[in-house]
Amino acid sequence: MSEASDLWSGVERAEQAMSEFGVVPEARTVCIRRVLPGPIERVWAYLTESEKRGRWLASGPMELHVGGRVELNFRNAELTPHAEPTPEKYKGRGECASVHGRITRCDAPRLLSYTWGGPSGESEVTFELTPQGEDVMLVLTHRRLGNRGAMVSVAGGWHTHLGILLDQLEGREPRPFWSTFEPLEAEYERRLPPD
Repeated sequence: MSEASDLWSGVERAEQAMSEFGVVPEARTVCIRRVLPGPIERVWAYLTESEKRGRWLASGPMELHVGGRVELNFRNAELTPHAEPTPEKYKGRGECASVHGRITRCDAPRLLSYTWGGPSGESEVTFELTPQGEDVMLVLTHRRLGNRGAMVSVAGGWHTHLGILLDQLEGREPRPFWSTFEPLEAEYERRLPPD
């Protein structure tokens, strides 16, 4: 275990995750890093197994080979026991929004990439996992986002979903989705560079 990991308690790790905002390493790309409790196989399972992925992001089948099908069925209201109304801006998407894609890279348990269909074109999300003692460094990179508005929404969404993943891995009650997402989306609106 690294010296930094020795010093962190679960609360400190959660606070750090909420204070670390994603960055824009290249045009139309958002990158977010998180240190998560391991082992790496456990984090991989939360990325790839429908039931576990459905606790923090979206359930659905995933064929773990290059060219394999990915289906993500988002039910954000079910990620947490906190009942909250869906904001007006997102009500048109219904109770379950779905995204479809294809696996572009898969090297279990360290690398997973897949396309992410959307109204502004197909983007790609990549998860890179690196063991750090008992913890795991997750680097999430979402590329080829259609425009700045998509980047703001995606960054706020990933930030919120990764916070819920951390809650799940730490064995805590997941934070509320919408009341976490809305201020994060507003902060990314402020932080991300103009087109």
